[in-house]
Amino acid sequence: MNIDTVLRSIVALRASVPEDAFTASALGTEREGSGVVIRENGLVLTIGYLITEATEVWLTRHDGKVIPAHPLAYDQETGFGLVQALGDLDVPALQFGDATKADVGDDVVLADGIGQFVEANIVARQEFAGYWEYLLDEAIFTAPAHPSWGGAALIGSDGKLLGIGSLRLQMVQNQEVADINMVVPINLLLPILDDLLNRGQIDKPPRPWLGAFSAESNGEVVVMSVAEGSPAAQAGLRQGDVISEIRDGEVDGLADFYRKVWKSGPAGAEIPMRILRDGREAWLRIKSADRNSFLKKPQLQ
Repeated sequence: MNIDTVLRSIVALRASVPEDAFTASALGTEREGSGVVIRENGLVLTIGYLITEATEVWLTRHDGKVIPAHPLAYDQETGFGLVQALGDLDVPALQFGDATKADVGDDVVLADGIGQFVEANIVARQEFAGYWEYLLDEAIFTAPAHPSWGGAALIGSDGKLLGIGSLRLQMVQNQEVADINMVVPINLLLPILDDLLNRGQIDKPPRPWLGAFSAESNGEVVVMSVAEGSPAAQAGLRQGDVISEIRDGEVDGLADFYRKVWKSGPAGAEIPMRILRDGREAWLRIKSADRNSFLKKPQLQ
C-alpha cells in the first residue's frame, strides 16, 4: 500500500450548525473531522454526527485548497453521512474493500484528513450499543487509537477502504486499559447508498425513537438523561430510571432494549415499559417519534 496515494483521497471536514439546532448542545455548533472521497464527482463519505443539521460544510484537501460542500444524507441506523463537494474537488476516489473479510489481528491504517495516520491492528469485531439509541451488530475496533477519529478512513493492507471512524473508547487488555477506535464497516453502506443519494434516507419506515440516553450497568439499562422535548421527556422518563421490561419482555442489556423498542413498529408506535425508580416499580407509555423530525434539514443549494 502506498500511504501517500491513499491520503490524497481523505479530506478534512468542517461543519457549522445553528445554535438552535436540536443537536447543538450535545455535539456543538462547530464540528471538525474527516471524510473520504468515494466517487470521482466529489462525493464524500463521513461519520454522520459531523454533518447533522449543518448549514455550512467545507472540505480541505491536503494541499490546503478549501471547497464548499453540501450535506446530502445522514443515516441514523449505520451512522454514515454523505457530503457532496460543490466545487471541483479533483481528488481520486478510494476503492471499497470487503470489511467482512477483515479479521482480528489484521494490520490496518486509520488516517485522517490532515495527513495523520496510525498503523494499527483490528483488536475486536463485535456488537456495539451506543447510548444514543444506536446499535451495530458487528463493529470493528482498532488499536492503538487515532487522536482524530471522527470520519477517519480505516484502510486495509491492500489500500482499500474498510470503514469510517466513529468513536474513541477504552478496553482492558492484559489487565491494562487501552484506548481504541470504533469503526463503522464499509459493507453497511453498499445496500443503502443508492437510497441515500436519491432519497436522502433509506427506503423504509423510520425506527421508533425515544430520546433516552442510556447505559448498561451489570446487565441493567439505566437512563443517564433524556433529550429535551423528546418522547421520553414528555412521558416522564427520568435520569436514574432503570428500564426493566418492554411490553411483556424483560430487558437484557442495552442492545436487547433497542431491539425490543425497534420491533414495536415504526416511528410513532407506543412503547410500554416497566421502570424501577427509587426502589419502586412503575409503567410508562412512550409514544415514539421519528428522530429526523427533530432535526434541521439541509438547505437546498
